[in-house]
Amino acid sequence: MTVTARQVAERIGADVGVPPRATTVDGFLAGDPDAPIRGIAVTVMATLDVLQRAAERGLDLVITHEPLYFDHHGASDAVLAAEADPVHAAKSAFVAEHGLVVLHKHDAWHDREPDGILTGTARALGWLDAERAGDPGVYDLPRTTLGALAAHVAQALGARALRFVGDPRTPVSVVGLQPGFQGFERNRHLLARSDVDVIVIGEGHEWETGEYAADGVTAGVCAGVVVVGHVPSEQEGMAELGRRLTDLVPEVPVELVAAADPFRTVAT
Repeated sequence: MTVTARQVAERIGADVGVPPRATTVDGFLAGDPDAPIRGIAVTVMATLDVLQRAAERGLDLVITHEPLYFDHHGASDAVLAAEADPVHAAKSAFVAEHGLVVLHKHDAWHDREPDGILTGTARALGWLDAERAGDPGVYDLPRTTLGALAAHVAQALGARALRFVGDPRTPVSVVGLQPGFQGFERNRHLLARSDVDVIVIGEGHEWETGEYAADGVTAGVCAGVVVVGHVPSEQEGMAELGRRLTDLVPEVPVELVAAADPFRTVAT
């Protein structure tokens, strides 16, 4: 029995169970959605390295949480192609040569209740059962320190370039989790809450969230912020989708092809 990429997308939509947004980034970014597929690669970011490893494994449908060509809304794709940008050219040539179909699955997976990315990340951190009822993304954890919390997050999510703002000795127990990039206003509102000690985010502008957290620490408002990195903060959320797909699409193999944390730190 064969299955097409379009049929896979339809099954995901039915399983997620939320209506599509009026304007959405979700959809096919490359390839023929109606061609039969041999296997599915699920990833947080369809980097060229991920695409190469997917092709090697015979996984010709790549379901990615982030865009294929560096722009969330795809507005720069035509510009990059027109300019013959060398990185875009190398990547698009590989996709075409190997007949890959790329499906962007971002909005619906976040709109799912509960949020698919948040669920997978919390599961990997061991926090799933600690979430406050009626307060998604806020967790009541055993008392620890900011430094120990940051170390646990780095190890659990494979974040090799994690950073944090605040004194590592500061006690913390109530944590707000915001994977990916959710913007300063959402970061600020969570940091400013008197019942939240620290937030764990994927990334944020240093001159907004970073500065606010530093000032919040000085003012005694919060313990600080842990910055995981975008890829490791959402990777486990796509692993969550991959686990569901093994039941939704039994016709073909489904694998998580993990994107590597692209950032490194300098040993001192």
